[in-house]
Amino acid sequence: MNSHPELTKALKHNFIVNVLDGTFFGFGLGFASFATVIPLFVSNLTDSATLIGLIPAVHNVGWMLPQLLTAKSVSRMAQFKPATIFWTVVERVPFLGLALVALLMGWLSKPAALALTFMFLIIQGGGAGMTANPWQNMIGKIIPSNIRGTFFGTQSGAANLLAGAGALAAGLILNQRGFPDGYTVVFLACVGSMAVSFVFIAMTREPAHSLEQLPTEQVSFWGNVRQILRRDGSFRWFIISRFIFQFGTMASAFYTVYAVRQLGMDTAAAGAMTSVLFIVQVASNALFGWAGDKVGHLPVLRLGAVCAVIAAVLAWLAPSAGWFFVVMVFAGMANSVFWTIGMVVTLDFGADQDRPTYVGLANTLIAPAAVLAPLLGGWIADGFSYQHTFAVAAVLALVSLAVLVRFVRIPQKA
Repeated sequence: MNSHPELTKALKHNFIVNVLDGTFFGFGLGFASFATVIPLFVSNLTDSATLIGLIPAVHNVGWMLPQLLTAKSVSRMAQFKPATIFWTVVERVPFLGLALVALLMGWLSKPAALALTFMFLIIQGGGAGMTANPWQNMIGKIIPSNIRGTFFGTQSGAANLLAGAGALAAGLILNQRGFPDGYTVVFLACVGSMAVSFVFIAMTREPAHSLEQLPTEQVSFWGNVRQILRRDGSFRWFIISRFIFQFGTMASAFYTVYAVRQLGMDTAAAGAMTSVLFIVQVASNALFGWAGDKVGHLPVLRLGAVCAVIAAVLAWLAPSAGWFFVVMVFAGMANSVFWTIGMVVTLDFGADQDRPTYVGLANTLIAPAAVLAPLLGGWIADGFSYQHTFAVAAVLALVSLAVLVRFVRIPQKA
């Protein structure tokens, strides 16, 4: 698809505006982080650790689950931008809803505010999932495969950099203004940044492409899904490796808690450790994206699994809290590989007309692991110890590495 002369002419423009889209989207998410800000907001509404723990799971499952369900309609689109624009509005508007909940806390009961908060989070996650397939296919169309790793690495690196800045600003605002006024401000800041982001993604230039004529006796969509999984063994193993990889990184949710509660790390050091994580992800996203374009993405995927193993083993054996700064370096690199390089590799599988189905399968089939992995890690930590969680994660990351080495091969595309 990206051999179209209009796409070649618009490549520099599309590269820049979509990097800026991701940059300001990341800046917005820094003000409304699913890992820190929103859980803190919800902690003012409930003491339930289960509900607080569901926040990142709602977001991740919302992103992953709908993608296969949208694949059929996406495969029939001559342009991916209209659907991307429509659904990305749906994923952004709920942050305005969160700002209104915070603003109206004087009139809302805590149960009502909690219910509204989760309603907006579910809508946001669903909107993100509905955006994901057409957006990834739009990027796959407008960015050639030989620079796709560089694109995703640059976009993710810039997004993480500004997310860190946004998170720092959010912390200062919340420290000064508290609950609920501070949350009104940070959620509105998120909305403002995402509005700027929207302007850039709306500037994407995507000409229509011709759709292949379907045979009269067309295989059903779900029949095609089964055929892809049956015939494309390397892709099947790629999904299996990503599914297992999430269990191999399940320990990352507990690194900070363990360092503070068990090894005596103070909160200032924990904050510095979080900054290390952001910095590593900024650098590794850009570096791994570029390296994947130069030497191939499969070695980078394997390196990510190695990093996950090292992070879990170091956490398991760490004699003092200071070791967790090193743990965060390897955990950050593993996370960059899973998300950034994972998206790049997914777009390399299958013919253009099958790409929406491949994208859907690669994300929807690993959605259960997004929920089960942190639950398993928490269950092991509660029933045994954090060290047991780290040890099991290391073994599973090693299994993911073995699958990548033994079974996964990535198609080479021009």
